Amino acid sequence: MKTAIYFNSEYLSIKKEIFNIIENFNNSGLIFGDGNRNIIKIFELNSTKINIKSFKKPHLLNSIIYKYIRKSKARRSFEYANRLLANQIGTPQPIAYFEYTNLYGLKSSFYVSEHLECDLTFRELVQIPEFPNHEIILRQFTRFSYLLHQKGIEFLDHSPGNTLIKKNENGSYDFFLVDLNRMTFHQNMSFHSRMKNLCRLTYKEEMVKIMSNEYAIVSGESEDIIFRTLWKMTTDFQNQYFRKRRLKKKLKFWKK
Repeated sequence: MKTAIYFNSEYLSIKKEIFNIIENFNNSGLIFGDGNRNIIKIFELNSTKINIKSFKKPHLLNSIIYKYIRKSKARRSFEYANRLLANQIGTPQPIAYFEYTNLYGLKSSFYVSEHLECDLTFRELVQIPEFPNHEIILRQFTRFSYLLHQKGIEFLDHSPGNTLIKKNENGSYDFFLVDLNRMTFHQNMSFHSRMKNLCRLTYKEEMVKIMSNEYAIVSGESEDIIFRTLWKMTTDFQNQYFRKRRLKKKLKFWKK
């Protein structure tokens, strides 16, 4: 088995400790999240709390692709995190990535970052309409999303659980992207691609109206066109999502 390791130069002093954690990943650490596809664990290392994501073992074809053709999810997460930070976009500090391969492809991979404690994610805004400062946070999040678009950053997993939100002492909010392995970087993003990038965030029309209003304020574009476009894309996405769920349920009836 061949191991490829790349470290952020600021964390070389703890390289040995992190390597030991990776080697014993299955037997230590605190599981974070549901772990249905990938496994995320939290570790205390000296005064630093770190977050390690073990990506699901790829099937044979992807195993070959991730070794010989395309960068692994762990490597992309690390590189995209650095690219976000270079653009002044929040994300937990990247520490390292690990790839374990043999002749037949990628066997396993890990992405290591600092663990960020947050006050909420975007999901809470969707699920708890009475959340304190709900509209303020939603408007500031919309400005954050517009900033991403202005910088040509298309976060393909721009969904409710992938933005961490922290409140500042002055009452403003900071936003941090996680689950970074799917991104596209553009010179310019079209109106259509910008609206499509927002359509997975909420199914609630009242939230889409507020987002459309704020996006129109910062962009100078028509609020009516923004809302009609975004709401149609949102409903189309929701309909497609629930169609897929119903189909999966029918196909898996034999498991009952």
